[in-house]
Amino acid sequence: MKKIFLIATMVALMGVGAAQAQKYAVIDSEYILNKMPKYKNAQDQVDKASAGYQKEVDDLYKKVDEMFRTFQAEKMLLTEEMKRKREEEIITKEKEAKELQRTHFGPEGTLFKKREELLKPIQDQLYNAIKDVATEGSYAVIFDAANNPALIYINPRYDRSDDVLKRLGF
Repeated sequence: MKKIFLIATMVALMGVGAAQAQKYAVIDSEYILNKMPKYKNAQDQVDKASAGYQKEVDDLYKKVDEMFRTFQAEKMLLTEEMKRKREEEIITKEKEAKELQRTHFGPEGTLFKKREELLKPIQDQLYNAIKDVATEGSYAVIFDAANNPALIYINPRYDRSDDVLKRLGF
């Protein structure tokens, strides 16, 4: 049992030694992307599309709300058959609004596709530039500081964001 523990400890210590020999760097992808006019333009287009889709969905929900309010106001004057028909119309319109919302904002919706169409090429370009910087600098790992709560402090001398920007031509 002691032999197994001793071997495991030696392997762990060798792993720590090997890890210390590796080079690490940090980039801030948000900082880099915000320096790229093409990204800002694409993000603006996505934001405008999102606002347009949201307005379309909101308008349909307003129509549902309006139909419901009208129904509530006239409910006392309607026959049972007319009440049932109106309720069905409201339910159908609400389902239509939910389907439109899913179509625009769902996992494979039009906004997702628009975002992928406009932003993915830029993100791929950024990834390739990071990969080139990592290869040239012999970095084992490059961490992204953007929106990463696990990185509490980063020494600026390890930040390679400007190297990536240069690689991108900025």
